[in-house]
This record gives sequence, C-alpha cells and structure tokens, in this order.
Amino acid sequence: MLPQSKLQNVFFTVFMAFVMVYAMICYNISLNVGGLQNFVFLAAFQEMIIMWPIAVLLELIFVGKLAQKLAFRFVNPGKDPMIMVILGISAMSVCLMCPLMSLAATILFKNAGTEFVAVWLQTTAKNFLMAFCWQIFFAGPLVRNVFGFIMKSFFLKKNSVSAS
Repeated sequence: MLPQSKLQNVFFTVFMAFVMVYAMICYNISLNVGGLQNFVFLAAFQEMIIMWPIAVLLELIFVGKLAQKLAFRFVNPGKDPMIMVILGISAMSVCLMCPLMSLAATILFKNAGTEFVAVWLQTTAKNFLMAFCWQIFFAGPLVRNVFGFIMKSFFLKKNSVSAS
C-alpha cells in the first residue's frame, strides 16, 4: 500500500528513511572497520540522530516530487502495472538520495579536506549498489507491507468505532 494523504506520506517517509538510513550507516561503518561486527548495530544509532532527519527532510522537500517526475518519464501510472510505477519511483529515489546522503556523510563524517570531491564521488559509488539493492529488494517491500498492515489496521479500527 502506498500513502494516500499528506499525513500518510510523512509517516511512510519517516519509516522508509529509518530503514534505509540505518542499513546504509551499518554498511558504511562495516566498510570502515573491515567487515560487519556486532558493535556496528549499536554504533549506527549515533549517526542516525543526524542522518535520519536529513534524509526525511530531503525526501519531503525535494526528492519525493522529483523522483516521481523522473519516474513518470518512463512509467505511466494509468497504463503500467503498479509494481513498475513503484519500482520506477524507488529507483529514481535512490538515484537522487544516494549522492545527496553521501554528500551529507562526506561533509559531516569524512574529514575529506582538499580531496572533498573525490571522497564524495567514491562514497557515492560505494553506496549506490547497496542502496539500490536494499531499497528494491528489502526496504521497499518491507516498509510498504508494514505500512499497508498499519493503515488497514487503523482503518478497520476507525470503521468499527464509527459503526458502533
């Protein structure tokens, strides 16, 4: 299920950003320390405090609408199957968010100095495939299913209360 109102869109965005940002921070810490270790799962929350709100704001203010515009250049919501529309928007979101979030991480955590552009491009390149696969195969389906379950549960409760 996809968001149908502005409030639902904010909730969906906050939830999706949490799942994406947490996984990507765990991935980047693992790259930095030479592999996934147990401490990474807790250490990621230190960066989450900074990176999660950035992701939410970028998505709500800029990326969400632009990703849809770009996706609708090659998928048609009225004609194409809904899964193709969802995958198109998801792919465009990654294409926009990955460089932007990599830029934020480079500024905030990388101490790149005079190699700023190179470090940002390298960070983006290292993150892109992981972000794309995580979004398309794991985070996207998980968040849409949980969101749909919550919305259906909410509306069932709401409808049963108003029927009483």
